[in-house]
Formats: sequence, C-alpha cells, structure tokens
Amino acid sequence: MDLRAAQTATPANDLIRDSDTARFQADVLEASMQRPVLVDFWAPWCGPCRQLTPTLEKIVAANGGKIALVKINVDENQALAGQMGVQSIPAVFAFLGGRPVDAFMGAQPESEVARFAAKLIEAAAQAGIGGPSDNESQIAQAIQAADNALAEQDFERAYQIYSAILRQAPDNIEAIAGVAGVQFETGDIDDAEQTLGMLPEDAASPAIDGLRKSIALAREAASLGDPAALSARLQTAPDDHQARFDLAMILNARGEKLEAAQALIEIMGRDREWSEDGARRKLLELFEAWGPKDPATLKGRRLLSSLLFR
Repeated sequence: MDLRAAQTATPANDLIRDSDTARFQADVLEASMQRPVLVDFWAPWCGPCRQLTPTLEKIVAANGGKIALVKINVDENQALAGQMGVQSIPAVFAFLGGRPVDAFMGAQPESEVARFAAKLIEAAAQAGIGGPSDNESQIAQAIQAADNALAEQDFERAYQIYSAILRQAPDNIEAIAGVAGVQFETGDIDDAEQTLGMLPEDAASPAIDGLRKSIALAREAASLGDPAALSARLQTAPDDHQARFDLAMILNARGEKLEAAQALIEIMGRDREWSEDGARRKLLELFEAWGPKDPATLKGRRLLSSLLFR
C-alpha cells in the first residue's frame, strides 16, 4: 500500500509529547537541531494552560512536521522550570539549534500563536534547520490517518495503514502500537500483548501505557464470572459493593465504559471508604486507560466531580 494514499494534513503524534527534566536534553535541545521546538510549561490546576495547550497542539498539527511541541508539567519538574526562569504559567519557550530563541507568557489567541510559530519556522529555514524529510512526512501523515481510522473504529483500514508503514519502517513504534490497538479492539488480546512485546523496553507514550492498562483490565475482568449473575445479586442486595465492582470491570471489558464508570461512582455514593477507597482508585485507573479525550473519561470525570463536591 502506497503511504501517499493515507496522507492527511497533520503530522505524527510524536511531534507532540510530554517530557520531563530527564528527557529535556533529547526531547528539546537535541530535537531542536532538526526542527524548532515549542516548550509549554503548564500545570493541571492552571485554567489558562487548559486554554493554551490545545491551541499549541492545533498549530503544531497544522504545520505538517515543521515544528514540534514538548509539554512540561511544572509541578513535577520544578527545578527545570526554575532554571528556565518560569515565574508564571502558561509559559512557552521556543528552542532552535539547541538554545532558547524566543518566549511568551500567558494564554494567547490562536492568531498570535500561529504568528509566533510562523516566525520561528521562518527563522529555522534561514538557519538551515528544516522539518522532516519527504519520507518522514509521508509516514507521519499515514500514522495520523491510521490513528483517525482506529478512533472511528474502522479497524480494517487502520490495520492496513499501520501494516503499510511497518513494511517501510519496521521499527516504527507508533505503527507497532497501532497494530496492537487494532488487535485489542477486535478482541485479540493475546495477539495485542504479543505485539506490544515487540516494542523496546523503554518505549512509552500515553497510547502505549493506556493500551497496556486496558489489557490488564481485560485480563482482570475475564476472571470475574457471569455479569447476569452479578446483576441478579445487586437486585436483592444493592449494597453488595464487590458484585457492583466486578460488574464494572466486566462492563469495561465489553466496551461499555460509561456504564462501568457509573457503577464505580454508585459504589462511592453508597460507601466512599469501601475497600480503602477502591472504587475511586479503580475509576482513575480506567480514566488513564481510556485516555483524557475519551468521551467516557470526560463524562465520568464530570460525574465524579458532582459526587465529590455536592
């Protein structure tokens, strides 16, 4: 399959990544020798950060590999933020050729961020620092097309594109993880686990970590018995929290994510301290496995907040 048939206008997900102090040298300084890098210093509690980061991601995606984004959580990397002179967030630094060349503070309109990025890309071109090669661009765009197909549950198309990528780039981590994702979503848990085993030991990303957690959760659910029997137990004993917990795990394994979240939240509403707050801890584990943008995660977090702060 020709990768050009799978091209889109956006780059691969590896142009947008989370990093930390230990990986700053590779993810920012060294990477900025190949293309300009925006470094977004943010924190989960920062409202303006939640406005700015999606804008940064959109601008990076729109530039087709000419610029990258690295996100640094200041709460977890305070020394690094201090070294960079970060006094308020969000703070965005532009790196080019291994050094910071520009910056801005605070949330900015999309138009201003786009101008900032365009100025940086122009400076990179003048310095002889470009974006990806034609082949890298094709692979990047094909990865995005496959990821989109997987998100839309077009498993056949996703598998075809990931396989085409691997024929040209056998060690491509995103394509290997993508194949494993297709296998998991179509019920081939053993094959998905085996495919993930092909990745380097240090391979990590939110998608890979989430898939590994999903496989572990599916294994756990497989040993929990008959969901009909668990539902029957709850009809006569609604405070049978273990039965409701087990049912939630089975619901998740069957892809009924929101129903699984609702079951765990029901336990918390009845007995917050049950199993040392086990329902909440498991719910957070599910959110991590599903990913922050999954509709079930977004709805589940709203339900959880309503319970905790009512």
